[in-house]
Amino acid sequence: MTDPVRPRPSEGESTVVESNGVRLHVVRTGPPDGTPVLLLHGFPECWYGWTPVAGHLADAGYRVLVPDQRGYNASEKPSGVGAYRLPTLAADAAGVLDAVDIGAAHVVGHDWGAAVAWWLALDHPDRVRSLAALNVPHPTVMRRTLGRSWDQRRRSWYFAAFQVPRVPELVAKAGNYRLFERSMRESSRPGTFDDADFERYRAAWRQPGALTATVNWYRAVARYPPDERTDPVEPPTRVVWGAQDRFLRATMARESVAYCRDGRAILLDDATHWLHHEFPDRVAGHLRDGFEAAD
Repeated sequence: MTDPVRPRPSEGESTVVESNGVRLHVVRTGPPDGTPVLLLHGFPECWYGWTPVAGHLADAGYRVLVPDQRGYNASEKPSGVGAYRLPTLAADAAGVLDAVDIGAAHVVGHDWGAAVAWWLALDHPDRVRSLAALNVPHPTVMRRTLGRSWDQRRRSWYFAAFQVPRVPELVAKAGNYRLFERSMRESSRPGTFDDADFERYRAAWRQPGALTATVNWYRAVARYPPDERTDPVEPPTRVVWGAQDRFLRATMARESVAYCRDGRAILLDDATHWLHHEFPDRVAGHLRDGFEAAD
């Protein structure tokens, strides 16, 4: 029987690498001599969330790497909130490239993965051939929007809820992870996720220590807020945004471009926060356009 936390043969090859002092599970697909692409998932997903887009990119000849980020699914789950600071997570991403002898890759992130991708491009621009951020803005735009917008504070209520010890994990686990499933179904286009998807996600959420580790990402950004960054993002950047996102204001997409040396915002009017699931072919097309322009 196939282990649900790891890929089936049609989805890629599973491996484990040492990165920045932790062991990370990485799924590889596409030709080994292809131009490298690093896909970084968000909350509460894992490598599996990128499967449709990764398949499109692999078919187009790209060498695709999709890690479970620290704390998630089959990757190591260090204890303590301090292990999940944003600069540390960006160093993990750079370490994945080191582990497979890649100097620089096209880096794509969604949700928390986009936050990591922005920070990687700021701290390690030489490792990023191009940056694509899906539905999470530049970190300074996020900070300033939260400071001035009651609408965005309302949308981000769960950040505060996740600061409470132990309770978020208990609530998330109740009813076989009913809260996560309902949130993903109700915030996406009808039919985006099916029961088979949630079988895979539940397997990831059930991994020992995973719930606390993933919630610790939210606790860490509140307890150890990263420095405000106004230096320009050097790699060519595309901010791809599902305009129907109920969690994050679409205005932040265009505001983020102002912090980029070479940036472009692309809004998908009919997509939600889960645009890479809803329109994987369109998203992959926008990514490939950005890769080709950068190369």
